Amino acid sequence: MDAEMAADGDPEIRVPDDASELSDLAAEMEADEPGEMSGNEGGVEAEFDGDPVLTALVAERDQFKDIALRLQADFDNYRKRVAGQQVDEVARATGKLADSLLPVLDACEAAFVQHPAVIEPLFNLLLGELRKQGLEALNLLDQPFDPSVADAVLHEPGEGGESVVSEVLRTGYTWKGKVLRPAMVKVRG
Repeated sequence: MDAEMAADGDPEIRVPDDASELSDLAAEMEADEPGEMSGNEGGVEAEFDGDPVLTALVAERDQFKDIALRLQADFDNYRKRVAGQQVDEVARATGKLADSLLPVLDACEAAFVQHPAVIEPLFNLLLGELRKQGLEALNLLDQPFDPSVADAVLHEPGEGGESVVSEVLRTGYTWKGKVLRPAMVKVRG
């Protein structure tokens, strides 16, 4: 071990300046004095027969190791959070795209009523592709009225009891299970 004599006769202990010197010093110590280190094999609570500098170095190493493990865990959590946020952002962006296509669907639906033979192939193709991505048209005709998926804009008297959708004035849509646009309906009852 490198120890020089100080002016008062006590050995002076040299503290390494960088990590490579520290590892060289540790390897030299293990080669010179193999039985001096006591404690468990991992060095978590290693003591060095009263050598305070080595004990301090081991404690500092353990502290840095703990910091590194915490930073690694924090980074893993950050990476997972960012991945989740990206998935949410993509879903939100595709939802906005689907929402912007609703006027096109309305125009196709209106044209289909006027010219079914001409518009049907295009309308079915458009709906089919959007269905693959998560868009679903709400089929509410003759179903019980549900204010969470439809807006009642007209009301007609009925035989009493439960309110039922008697006419769909504008089709409503869901996007991946969430209501993208509620339907406009006429309610009976």
